[in-house]
Amino acid sequence: MGVLTYTDERTSPVLPARIFKASIVDSHNLMPKLLPEAVKSIEFIKGGGGAGSIKQINYAEGFTKHHIDEIDENALTYKYTLIEGNGISEKIEKVSYDIKFETSLDGGSIAKMTTTIYTHGDFEIKEDQLKAGKEKMLELYKVFEAYLINNPDAYV
Repeated sequence: MGVLTYTDERTSPVLPARIFKASIVDSHNLMPKLLPEAVKSIEFIKGGGGAGSIKQINYAEGFTKHHIDEIDENALTYKYTLIEGNGISEKIEKVSYDIKFETSLDGGSIAKMTTTIYTHGDFEIKEDQLKAGKEKMLELYKVFEAYLINNPDAYV
């Protein structure tokens, strides 16, 4: 098995607690509303959103299942593992994400994410594939950020 780990940081003018609540805690309600063409529904097929829960995201084309490893609303941390669906194949066993939101010096937030990809055998992921995945995550982050900026009373 191969293991590839990379980190990424995003800054935002939105307070960390707000973006955590919107993009993590309430994502199952908000994401289908913000991205109705891409995300058809999100449901918990096991648990209610806490550690040990399994969340299924149904896309226009396919689905993913996330195992929630840890969620801490006080520390603003979230760890989950992509265990099935889009992104998992005979070459990729699973993908783990470790996300932490912190307050930035300007009063906004910094989102720090560590991604660990577990591959079968000696399969290597190409740089352009990593870049495409990072860009999708950035687009999603920007959608939540724009919603919160345009709705200053949401998730306060």
